[in-house]
Amino acid sequence: MSDDFIPLSVQGFSADALATDLRRDADSLNFPLLGLFGEVGSLLSEVKKKQRDPISYRAYAAAVTEELGDVLWYFNLVAARAEISFADIVTNLASDSENWLSATGEPLTFEALQPSVLTAGQSPSPAFEATLIELAAATGLLMADQSNNELQRDRRRLGPRLVAILEILIRAANEAGVTLEAAAIKNRAKTTDRWPIQKAYPPFFDADLPPEEQLPRNLKINIFEREVGGKRYVFQTCNGLNIGDRLTDNAMTPDDYRFHDVFHYAYVAILGWSPVTRSLFRLKRKSRPKIDEAQDGARAALIEEGIATWIFGQAMEMDFFQDLKAGELPFDLLKQVRQFVRGYEAENCPTWLWEEAILQGYAAFRYLREHRRGTVILDAVERRLNIEPLT
Repeated sequence: MSDDFIPLSVQGFSADALATDLRRDADSLNFPLLGLFGEVGSLLSEVKKKQRDPISYRAYAAAVTEELGDVLWYFNLVAARAEISFADIVTNLASDSENWLSATGEPLTFEALQPSVLTAGQSPSPAFEATLIELAAATGLLMADQSNNELQRDRRRLGPRLVAILEILIRAANEAGVTLEAAAIKNRAKTTDRWPIQKAYPPFFDADLPPEEQLPRNLKINIFEREVGGKRYVFQTCNGLNIGDRLTDNAMTPDDYRFHDVFHYAYVAILGWSPVTRSLFRLKRKSRPKIDEAQDGARAALIEEGIATWIFGQAMEMDFFQDLKAGELPFDLLKQVRQFVRGYEAENCPTWLWEEAILQGYAAFRYLREHRRGTVILDAVERRLNIEPLT
């Protein structure tokens, strides 16, 4: 362990986790209780996957760590909604439930909750399975209390319930060979990547390259529909020149995917990434052959096209993200996008930035879908993609 390593405190995790809670129903226990119950169920589901397919399911250890972190996030939120601190719960782990103690204010570390040496398991042990069932049962008691309005009438009974759950969580982590500190750190990284306390735009990937190898920072592209030979196509012009091929939906049922290049322009403006646009405008990074081949080549462009197509399928089921605001795009969708770009430079773009790119791209797409023409204004300096009428 590095001399510079500072153990994560329960208080520090709690504060950071609460900063990423964007819900407005601050007095309700329903949301965090449903979340806690759901994440405990997800933890059990990971065990089930390992039992069902022990050879091919290789993500077991990482998945258990992630799910434990998610359980901790909702556990902390349940406590906070009831005005009970995570530190208070830790303080009462070894105390009599009739004599509730308050934390002293001293930092309480996750590290101190578990043995210093743990044996990581590659598969769920019978003890771990039994403990998870016990965890589900203890969480179920909370849900039963809430359904009977017991917690609303006397939230003091919630404290001992949470102590019991944390005791089981610690035991489960020990049996899985996972530290709660690692789970909490992973959760903190994930939630702040999705809902940052303060947004800081990363530099573009080509910021240190000559202008002729940089994606455009400011650009106007005219996109319009025109009939040719009885068939409608989408054309694009930039600076008076035709760019790209004329496009149709390439689908049995028309869905206006012919306007999809606007998504690539959104990736340029917000992410500073788009192998498709680099190819279209001949802006490949030839001065760096390895990057040119791996990051700007045909395979990278196919990945980008695949992302655009996959998101489009999800968007069709959600009214093309109409009325969705920042922070509201499904987290699972964004995590899947990050999986698509693993191994490519775009995996370094935080999920909140991907959300901005997707939402701005679809705002422009909806405009084009309605008006059938428009001028897309790419402003990578301000990280914006705007659209205005094409006259």
